[in-house]
Amino acid sequence: MKRLWLIIAIVVVVVVLCTTVLIGKGPTKEDALAHFLYQSLEAEHYNPELVNDQLSKRVYTLYLKSLDPNKRFFLKADIAKFRPYQAKIGDELKRGTAEFYDLTGQIFRQRVREVDLLTQRILQKPFNFTVTENFETDPSKISYPQNNRELLEQWRLYLKYQTLLAYLDLSNTASNAKDKPLKEQSFDPKLEAQARAKVAKSLKISLERMLQKSNEEQIDNYLNAIAGSFDPHTEYMAPESKDDFDINLTGRLEGIGASLKEDGEYIKVAEIIPGSAAWRQKALQADDTILKVAQGNHEPVDVAGMPLTDAVKLIRGKKGTLVKLTVRKPNGRILVIPIVRDVVVIEETYAKSAVIRNTMTGKRYGYVDLPSFYRDYQTNSRNSADDVRAELQKLNTEKVDGIILDLRNNGGGILDDAVRMSGLFIKDGPIVQIKDGSGKTEVLSDTDSSVVYNGPLVILVNSLSASASEILAAALQDYGRAVIVGGTSTFGKGTVQIVADLDQYLPISLSSVKPAGSLRLTIKKFYRVSGGSTQWKGVISDISLPDLYSYLGIQEKAMDYSLPWDTTRAVSYQKWNGRTFNTSLLRQESAERIHNSKAFQLIVADVARLKKQKEFSKESLKFSDFMANQKLLKDEADQLQNLPLAQGSVIQIAKPKADNETSSNPNYSKTQDWLKQIGKDAYINEAWHILDNMNQ
Repeated sequence: MKRLWLIIAIVVVVVVLCTTVLIGKGPTKEDALAHFLYQSLEAEHYNPELVNDQLSKRVYTLYLKSLDPNKRFFLKADIAKFRPYQAKIGDELKRGTAEFYDLTGQIFRQRVREVDLLTQRILQKPFNFTVTENFETDPSKISYPQNNRELLEQWRLYLKYQTLLAYLDLSNTASNAKDKPLKEQSFDPKLEAQARAKVAKSLKISLERMLQKSNEEQIDNYLNAIAGSFDPHTEYMAPESKDDFDINLTGRLEGIGASLKEDGEYIKVAEIIPGSAAWRQKALQADDTILKVAQGNHEPVDVAGMPLTDAVKLIRGKKGTLVKLTVRKPNGRILVIPIVRDVVVIEETYAKSAVIRNTMTGKRYGYVDLPSFYRDYQTNSRNSADDVRAELQKLNTEKVDGIILDLRNNGGGILDDAVRMSGLFIKDGPIVQIKDGSGKTEVLSDTDSSVVYNGPLVILVNSLSASASEILAAALQDYGRAVIVGGTSTFGKGTVQIVADLDQYLPISLSSVKPAGSLRLTIKKFYRVSGGSTQWKGVISDISLPDLYSYLGIQEKAMDYSLPWDTTRAVSYQKWNGRTFNTSLLRQESAERIHNSKAFQLIVADVARLKKQKEFSKESLKFSDFMANQKLLKDEADQLQNLPLAQGSVIQIAKPKADNETSSNPNYSKTQDWLKQIGKDAYINEAWHILDNMNQ
């Protein structure tokens, strides 16, 4: 770490020398910041060797995507003017100039004014929802308009789609629709007029917001494009964004408890924070698109095109207050999710266990749920490694025949706990390698030779198991200690980031740009003891189960400019010398059960539908077709909430006796709900069946 700050200090000296010349020309704040940011990244990023043309193309692509993500403002002629900068931006950053930034901003504001006039005319007349028309929801399949006529048509289809969404929202609250299925609702011209008026109002606000966007907001986007060209986890954080980051680390924010990200003009849910209001409510999920935000029963505000910081302000609020989010699920279903704001309840994220008893065979299996890798730094009273140790000891007392460790949706956390937790299942040895940009490698090891649990072990993962979860799963897979069960692979985040306060490193000559914000940058990479990185590929499951998240494009490999998978030299480690299992046979037996399972048949059908939807991403603008599709999506969602598990009274689920769980306990009802959820979970159901096979 000392070496890191020393290098940054050296970079600052270089920047001072470079900017002395620039200041003679009177650089703008954006020129100076962009130049300084680029110099810092070039010196400190794990993989700084981007040649000029490669860097230029990446910044060009990311910044245009941030300005006009759905290709509804710029014309092809505009893109032709921008295209020469694909090879020039790198040189601009070295010189400390920003011609590309200036030109795109000027033309964008001009196009927004033109669109404002154009869309007012479109929304003056009712839409015809009886004709067969489609709206393309995937911007990658859309070209920039050739002329104003094509631009007009793109906006007409978009506004027609938005009017349908507003109509659906209004119809859900209309008194005559409360008991009617969506498919049976007849078209109401009055509701259409109201919906169109709502769309016009929201659009007017959105376009005004774009025109009034401050220089600071615009330069933030540009600086983020520069940072993001190195890798998706490297980002520039304006002072306000840094405050949000710090709040997220402490977990004391009063709100819904979701990490959000910009995805084109929309706001998407990146992650649900364990222990939060949204996590406890379970309706909001990763990759949901937030369309509107309403305070209690007030009129919802359209957040399309809204800066992320502004959208976050709407969603946040005091504990106990109600916020209603209109969201679009990945399958296209539109619904309103009410959430009562609350602080993160850290106790909800603590490791906990249950005993699953197969009444047919008499076998007893332990289940350990670990939502995150946590540590209480303030009191040093709790950490996930010690808590999992305690749960394993309880399960040992129960004389279980196998254990399921559930890491699904666990986005990681404290690295040291992942290392120590791995050691609960093996004698001792290396767990993970960490390499910096210079090639220097550090090996973190378990030095405790005691083994807390030495029986059959299944680790449940999915596409959202990331970082520390992947280190734990990878280590126990390499040692041959556990069978990894879940989606095809985990998330694939195998990098380490730090956050640097740029104000601390700005030269005196650039004091005028303070506060400059912070830079979150990637400085190291994780490698397994066997030599392969967990970056990009993630951990490949030994037994693959259908994963609803796997086709949503939310893993590392789907992100722009993610660092590639590679290998380093393996370290010496001793494979597990206890009982081993025939993974090929376990995989074959599991595949047979999955094929015959009604629950997994529904999951497979939904995965297939999601995959097809990514390929055929057009939404029907015909009223009858749109409403019928919404009805179908609702029915499918209801089925997935109540998966038919053919286990009847085969299993009994209870807390370990050591927990002394009685009806007098204050959390008794919550615990009973949790135990019921375990019994309804198709993936846990398959995991204990795999343990059954391992015990044969």
